Amino acid sequence: MQADWIWGLVGGAMIGTAAAAYLLLNGRIMGASGIIGRLADGSEQRASRSSALENLAFLLGLALVPGLLWLVIGRPATNLTSQPVILIAAGLMVGAGTRLANGCTSGHGVCGLSRLSFRGFVATVFYLVGGGLSVIFFRHLLGIS
Repeated sequence: MQADWIWGLVGGAMIGTAAAAYLLLNGRIMGASGIIGRLADGSEQRASRSSALENLAFLLGLALVPGLLWLVIGRPATNLTSQPVILIAAGLMVGAGTRLANGCTSGHGVCGLSRLSFRGFVATVFYLVGGGLSVIFFRHLLGIS
């Protein structure tokens, strides 16, 4: 559809607003992988129970809002594969990449670039190049879709 770019603009504005609010309210960078990591290893609970609950609420919102939008607007057209093995492998690769980069696209790309962080810039370049190379390798060379 010709106006699909509007949804990207709306989504980007929502992520940017959430990142700014998270930084202003918590004084921390909104990196989803870091939040998940701190909750998973228990460091967030040891630091502050209220902080852990806030981060859990943030992650629940991150997971539930797309589902709510799906109910209101309808299912969007995607190019997502229906093969569970590919989805699991992709998720594991993304998880490994966030550990190697010490952060994810929300932390480095959204928050890092907006703060003019050199580390965020380098990580974002590697995310984009890695994503492009993955598409070339898996889709075009191996024929996986």
